[in-house]
Amino acid sequence: MASARKQVQQLARQLFQLSVVDGEVSAERVAGVLAYVEKNRPAHPVAVLRTYQRLISAEVARSRAVVDHAGPLAAGVLDAISAAMTRRYGRRITGSARRNDSLIAGVRVRVGDDVYESSVAGQLEQLARAV
Repeated sequence: MASARKQVQQLARQLFQLSVVDGEVSAERVAGVLAYVEKNRPAHPVAVLRTYQRLISAEVARSRAVVDHAGPLAAGVLDAISAAMTRRYGRRITGSARRNDSLIAGVRVRVGDDVYESSVAGQLEQLARAV
């Protein structure tokens, strides 16, 4: 069983590597990989595709800055945040905005597993933990 799991992970990693071009996931390559898997069903295809999807999702999340904001977002703020994150990570980061009234004011930026907090709700939470 461990051998099958190892084979699944190895194949999924190989398929993932075929899907990345210049450090970014290529939609065309992903479509090609999925067509290949459909034609040439590997052993344990569901497990391979689940592992492959997890790898692709993690890579896409690493290249996207999700900006949660409480109020209106001023023009150019999303572009400025994307540019700052691109400089910080050394790879292209695209931004997407999402309204979240629970933040009260400010923004929370999430890039992959990293979170940058500058909202009133986050500051209140820090204050509550400190007391």
